[in-house]
Amino acid sequence: MECPECQSAHIRKNGKKKGKQNHICVDCGRQFIDRYSQLGYSKSFKREGLKMYANGMGFRAIERVKGVHHTTVITWVKEVAELLPDAYAPEQVPQVGELDELQTFVGAKKNKVWLWTAVDHFQPGILAWTIGDRSAETFKPLWAIVSLWRCFFYVTDGWKVYPIFVPDGDQIVSKTYMTRVEGENTRLRHYLARLHRKTLCYSKSVEMLEHSIRLLIHYLKFWDVPIPRPS
Repeated sequence: MECPECQSAHIRKNGKKKGKQNHICVDCGRQFIDRYSQLGYSKSFKREGLKMYANGMGFRAIERVKGVHHTTVITWVKEVAELLPDAYAPEQVPQVGELDELQTFVGAKKNKVWLWTAVDHFQPGILAWTIGDRSAETFKPLWAIVSLWRCFFYVTDGWKVYPIFVPDGDQIVSKTYMTRVEGENTRLRHYLARLHRKTLCYSKSVEMLEHSIRLLIHYLKFWDVPIPRPS
């Protein structure tokens, strides 16, 4: 369980309200019930709010425009993202793969994390990704997916981790040839407020960042968003 205000996992029980368990966040003091009732919002209203989020608006901005509390929108994002895959399987097996890392932060700018992405050089869309530091341990699960493509070669920026996994002769180091993956990463920064280079929006937890990326990848593929299930 996370605090809907600051996404902290440091939560304690704090009595009951109307027969439902109340909780309090030790870090920020916010009191909440695990799942607030979402009755009263139509499917079209929820879809519009989620599309705003997927088009670069932060939770507080959506609250100001739509008049719905920002924690309600956060709940919608979590509910739909939990049902989405990390990414969608390619329609055809990539012949040339591109790999890159996008830097962002969680909680504070000193807490850097990297979003590793993998794409098909000839087709749009992010096909696989992972979040963590820039270590081999973080890249390992992504390579477990990408290696199944058995590409003719993989284009990277030359980061020292790649040669640990990519077989000799299969890696091409070339920033100029990484147009597809850099373009996809630019789209992520453009559409997701918490990935903007200069922004007041930021992720307070890795989990929330993961939810946001799943939702955005779905949106960029289908140009629509799932609707949160009724409470």
